[in-house]
Amino acid sequence: MTAILLHPNDNILVVTAAIAPGDAVPIDGVAVIVPMAVQVGHKIARRALSLGETVIKYGAPIGSMTAPAAAGDHVHLHNMKSDYIASHMRDTLERSSES
Repeated sequence: MTAILLHPNDNILVVTAAIAPGDAVPIDGVAVIVPMAVQVGHKIARRALSLGETVIKYGAPIGSMTAPAAAGDHVHLHNMKSDYIASHMRDTLERSSES
């Protein structure tokens, strides 16, 4: 298994083994070709997600889409924002801890 569904209401899957571009991943019984590399622990879309749509993980909202994503697309900071912690806040905290 390459990706797991944590809760039946989730609209993302969590990657459990690295995915290479072009790999087929089963999503709800359908083989979906993933267009880009996705690392373990990252998320992929369970179905098409639209701009502004709430991202659901563990059955709870974790953020909003800042760009649309097709089923199998990588869902991360490039197309999703946290609704709880500003992304610039994470960047600032990471830079200050590197000093």
